[in-house]
Amino acid sequence: MPDQPDNSAVRDYLLDLQDRICRTFATEDGGTGFREDAWERPAGGGGRSRILEGGKVFEKGGINFSDVRGDRLPPTASASRPELAGRSFRAMGVSLVMHPRNPYVPTSHMNVRFFIAEKPGEPAVWWFGGGFDLTPYYGNDEDVIHWHRTARAACEGFGDDGEDADTLHARLKHWCDDYFYLKHRQEPRGVGGIFFDDLNTWGFERSFAFMRSVAEHYVPGYRPIVARRKGLSYGDAERAFQCYRRGRYVEFNLVYDRGTLFGLQSGGRTESILMSLPPEVSFRYDWHPEPNSPEAELYDRYLVPRDWLRATP
Repeated sequence: MPDQPDNSAVRDYLLDLQDRICRTFATEDGGTGFREDAWERPAGGGGRSRILEGGKVFEKGGINFSDVRGDRLPPTASASRPELAGRSFRAMGVSLVMHPRNPYVPTSHMNVRFFIAEKPGEPAVWWFGGGFDLTPYYGNDEDVIHWHRTARAACEGFGDDGEDADTLHARLKHWCDDYFYLKHRQEPRGVGGIFFDDLNTWGFERSFAFMRSVAEHYVPGYRPIVARRKGLSYGDAERAFQCYRRGRYVEFNLVYDRGTLFGLQSGGRTESILMSLPPEVSFRYDWHPEPNSPEAELYDRYLVPRDWLRATP
């Protein structure tokens, strides 16, 4: 059947995607590049983790490919679809987080993934998910507008019936804003991007094409920002604020992130699952920025709902 999922095509694409993104960021960093750890999962499958630490531009970057199998879906994967509980599964994906050294360069995250759940005598159930989001420490209109316009470009040519790229982008931006939100802090993790999950209604080929479009727009969205900001001078105060805000990143990943929870619940490799955590972070008790400071501007202007797609710098 033409709409049957092609697991090999997805795997081949994800491996190539990891290779290309690693080459791009190794070049941008200009340092020693990525270390690779290939690993196997006792319950089935494995992956390869690529880590850059102590770079000239990136204090830490992790780009992980995984292809894992199991006898039954863990709770995080079946919570919204209880009819799939107990099925065997295969999950493939590329997940990355880049933590810059310079506080004026935002942290960025991207993930694309494919799940297939199977049960003897019943049709396989599969879906795609993923997205990318941006977490600045010091906001910059030019950067945020560019990021969201690139996210909108990833939606071009896709959508449900009656949806154009603007409508699809608005829907996925709202989904991203809702997902990357720290409920206990009542604040977003950053300025968002796009996010999608459980995508299969478009059929395999079109759904796979959309996943690829999201993945291919991540580097054009992020690399120009890195290039513009990596040479800016900064001091101890900016570095301290960066480490403080990284604490929010840690809180989200350990409390809410589905990928982290899925990996831990499915018996994944802990070092690879937690590679997204920043190398240095600080937690301060009841700290607040000085009014009208650049640090306060992050909260007042950037960590609030805004239509960046139509904004001007």
